[in-house]
Amino acid sequence: MEAYRQAYEEWLSNPYFDEATKAELKAIENDENEIKERFYTELAFGTAGLRGIIGAGTNRMNQYVVQKATQGLANYILKAGGKEKGVAIAFDSRHMSPEFADFAALTLAANGIKAYVFESLRPTPELSFAVRTLGCIAGINITASHNPPEYNGYKVYWEDGAQITPPHDTGIMAEVKAITDYTAAKTMDKEAAVAAGLYEVIGGKIDDAFIGCLKKLVLHPEAIAQESKNLKIVYTPLHGTGNLPARRVLKELGFENVYVVPQQELPDGDFPTVSYPNPEADEAFELGLKLAKEIDADLVLATDPDADRLGVRVKDAKTGEYHTLTGNMSGCLLADYEIGQKKALQGLPDDGVLIKTIVTTNMADAIAKYYGCGLTEVLTGFKYIGQQILGFEQSGKGTYLFGFEESYGCLIGTHARDKDAIVAVMALAEAAAFYKAQGKTLWDAMIDMYERYGYYKDDIQSITLKGIDGLQKIQEILDTLRKNPPAEIGGYKVLSVRDYKADTIQDTATGEVKPTGLPNSNVLYYDLSDDAWLCVRPSGTEPKVKFYYGIKGTSLADADEKSAALGEQVLSMIHQML
Repeated sequence: MEAYRQAYEEWLSNPYFDEATKAELKAIENDENEIKERFYTELAFGTAGLRGIIGAGTNRMNQYVVQKATQGLANYILKAGGKEKGVAIAFDSRHMSPEFADFAALTLAANGIKAYVFESLRPTPELSFAVRTLGCIAGINITASHNPPEYNGYKVYWEDGAQITPPHDTGIMAEVKAITDYTAAKTMDKEAAVAAGLYEVIGGKIDDAFIGCLKKLVLHPEAIAQESKNLKIVYTPLHGTGNLPARRVLKELGFENVYVVPQQELPDGDFPTVSYPNPEADEAFELGLKLAKEIDADLVLATDPDADRLGVRVKDAKTGEYHTLTGNMSGCLLADYEIGQKKALQGLPDDGVLIKTIVTTNMADAIAKYYGCGLTEVLTGFKYIGQQILGFEQSGKGTYLFGFEESYGCLIGTHARDKDAIVAVMALAEAAAFYKAQGKTLWDAMIDMYERYGYYKDDIQSITLKGIDGLQKIQEILDTLRKNPPAEIGGYKVLSVRDYKADTIQDTATGEVKPTGLPNSNVLYYDLSDDAWLCVRPSGTEPKVKFYYGIKGTSLADADEKSAALGEQVLSMIHQML
């Protein structure tokens, strides 16, 4: 009998698995493909935790997969001597999120580890904040971010409030993998866990402390006081966790005209108004833009379901149209505002640092240079920005000024160690008030930046290659590029090649090789002439290979033209390798 069939029969016959699970599995007994899909492998516990389709089976998100993962985490915590510190647990608006949070909590409790569980849905950054505020050894967040409605996930945080990085990520993964029997996961009765002091509900106190931290980060309260009656903001939480905290912080700061998109206000795991709740997608803004035009709003903001990423549209007062700000654009707008105004108000520390990921725009470099602060590049993934903040704290060298990545995530302040769309909502509203007091819109501020730093434009092309063959093909593409490094790409000369897997940066003119200084990662990066660049990396969450690229133009039109031309060349290069 095939191994997947054996696993299927085991789940049907073992009394450990509940009747609802068995009924779901019995219903597919005549569908061999579906049985195979659910049992041919185990849902992989990777460096970001778990993410998968909800349902019964080893390759699905369900109570047994959650308990097994949590038992592995508990084993790691016990070995690390962190049992007494406890674990904070949050969850989003997805189907089964509160249930998965409880299953995780009761597995921890059965291992003698206290769980602090939020009373209802909360944003990712607040979970990061809670881990540090409560002095926990770890955190768990039940969320699948912006995936389609049938998905859920399980993210693990360590005691610094950032998602797990080496050595903890590989250590926890090894412990989870070591559990081969699902019945080995411990659990206990909820009432017994509460009575034993191993399950505590948290909520209001953490909310108050979290919002209090955000409000302390405001730089220009006088601009908010002046413009709070005049500024109009449309906001959508996209059926997720952002609704209450985003509205609360704006209200407490005095913003009077905040209009929430009514159809997307309430939590709903079906995300009925969008095909998938991603603030990077135009469809996420359809209802918000309709409302914005009706009320003549200055800006439109959308947070993803776990409220760690923010999408932005800003009004152009001259034409009346709403411009899309990419993650690079909104990140630079906030970096320039935060660093520039800090410098103007109180001066910058000598060791101040702006942090970006390797696939983030080169405009960040120009901003750091203009304000005379340090710039640090990290691998893709906000956890590496969190890791830098921890390094600053431990060494006493380096002061965090701002950090962001191109995929719509940034962090102002160090209250959290992950992307925070709630603080970004607050800061963008503040910046809009600050510029409005000067007779400018956020779009005007963006144009001012282009004039000051150059017309940087960044984009991405990706190819989806599913299944085992797809994974092999992705690897072949990277192997081909490694064996035959291009001398020029899209008319731009390749100045240097960074190979993060080999830990090398090779100067193409001199042949000189130096280390990247970053952890091992299957990523290639090409520094090109005229401030252009290209980066190739497989996606960490989807069966895709991504080609990020950026150029610098002399005007918006010139930048658009150059970016489109490079994009076409990149696509042509990809198709030649397929």
